[in-house]
Amino acid sequence: MKKTTLIIMAAGIGSRFGQGIKQLTPVGPGGEIIMDYSIHDALEAGFNKIVFIIRKDLEKDFKEIIGNRIEKITEVAYAFQELSNLPEGFEVPEGRTKPWGTGQAVLSCKGIVNEPFAVINADDYYGKEGFVAIHKYLTDGHAVTQGKMDICMAGFILGNTLSDNGAVTRGICQVDDQGNLVGVDETSNIVKTADGAGIEEDGQVRPVDAGSHVSMNMWGMQPEFMDVLDGGFKDFLSNVKPGDIKAEYLLPMVVDQLIKADKASVAVLESRDKWFGVTYHEDRQTVVDAFQKLVDDGVYKAKLFD
Repeated sequence: MKKTTLIIMAAGIGSRFGQGIKQLTPVGPGGEIIMDYSIHDALEAGFNKIVFIIRKDLEKDFKEIIGNRIEKITEVAYAFQELSNLPEGFEVPEGRTKPWGTGQAVLSCKGIVNEPFAVINADDYYGKEGFVAIHKYLTDGHAVTQGKMDICMAGFILGNTLSDNGAVTRGICQVDDQGNLVGVDETSNIVKTADGAGIEEDGQVRPVDAGSHVSMNMWGMQPEFMDVLDGGFKDFLSNVKPGDIKAEYLLPMVVDQLIKADKASVAVLESRDKWFGVTYHEDRQTVVDAFQKLVDDGVYKAKLFD
């Protein structure tokens, strides 16, 4: 069986959640956390290695809550995203406290991941469709074609990704007639409305197409992408303005640059599954209820890995 890895980005601080470490919050009827469901669905789709990206200070709790359990059912490795993990010649700017974003997170897996891989967020529930589609794409022989890197992403429907408890930021996708990504418009302050979705600005809500495809940071990539991230991170750091302590090196930004430079094609693989996420503390009960319904409907067992 071909080796394929699921990378789970779990190093985020989760400042909006407000109580505890949101990635480790129980939401399933058997005490499962969101990552348990993502891992279950990924293994079911054919992935056979899990890499957790965490902070060093989370390691003990993380292993006790999930890592040690998952090691019993599949290969597990850890990568550590640290603020100070920078290329030679660069230093952490004075006053900066947070790591450098999702691009740096995945780059921390270089040397650990040498096979096709998917990337997801730890605190998002993606459903089964995306894992199946990405795994099939990664194992169908897509790599570098005609000088272009072949990348895929799960394209979720905007209306299926909104929170009942506040505004969210979503990468709204521009897709061509062949189903390839043209660009991603990072859009803030998207709220659920009676008609679907809108963008809240200055007390007004401007409608937005709730049927648009959005990126939820669920990507499928080849191992060569690690070298792209490596070189790009150095370029990014070289262009951070003095005094800017919030600049982030983000996966969508890297992918967008590759598309515009005609160095990558990105297939958008539609998923009609409903996204659940714990962005705000108030989201937790909604997510708990959603997982209970999935169990009641027979999608998952009450004890996921029994």
